[in-house]
Amino acid sequence: MEEILKNADQKMAATIEALKKDFMTVRTGRASTAIVDNIRVDYEGVPTPINHLAVVSVAASNMITIQPWEHKTIALIEKAIMASNIGITPSNDGVTIKLVIPPLSEERRNELVKSIKKMNEEQKVILRNHRRDAMDAIKKLEKNKEISQDDLKRGEAKLQKIVDKYIALADEMTVTKEKELRQV
Repeated sequence: MEEILKNADQKMAATIEALKKDFMTVRTGRASTAIVDNIRVDYEGVPTPINHLAVVSVAASNMITIQPWEHKTIALIEKAIMASNIGITPSNDGVTIKLVIPPLSEERRNELVKSIKKMNEEQKVILRNHRRDAMDAIKKLEKNKEISQDDLKRGEAKLQKIVDKYIALADEMTVTKEKELRQV
C-alpha cells in the first residue's frame, strides 16, 4: 500500500509541475522567455521549438529578443509567433527579432485570469483521477485479502491528505498568478 501512495504522490507532484509550466506561458506584462516555449516553427517540415533555432533572451522588463543561428529562419520564426496567438507582434532588424510586451488591458487581464483558473481546474481533475486510480488499487489489495479493512481506511485517509495537499498547492499557485496578472 505504501508503494501505491508513493506512486500517487509522484504522479500528483508531476501534475503540479505541469501546472507551473502552463502558468509560465501565460504572459503577465513582464517579459519571460517562457512565453515562446510552446511555439513550434515549421523548420524543414519538422515542428521545432524556437529555442532550438535561436538564442531567446529577455532584453528588458518588457522585451524579449530572439537571435536566430541561421538568417533564413527569421521569417519562419516570425510566422510561427504570429500564428501562436500570444498577442505580440514581432519586429526584426534583419538579425534579431524583438517582441515588445505591451501592457495588458483590463479585458485581457480578465481573459488570462479565466484561462489560469481553467488550467487549474483541468489539473485538479487530473489529481482526482490519480486519487481514483490509487483508491482502486488500495481497494483491490483489500479485496484480495492482502490488507485489512482498517488498513484500507488508513490508506484512504493518507491518500486524501496527499490529494488535499496538492489541490491546496494548485489553488495557492493560481491565486499567486492571478495577483501577478492583476498588478498594473
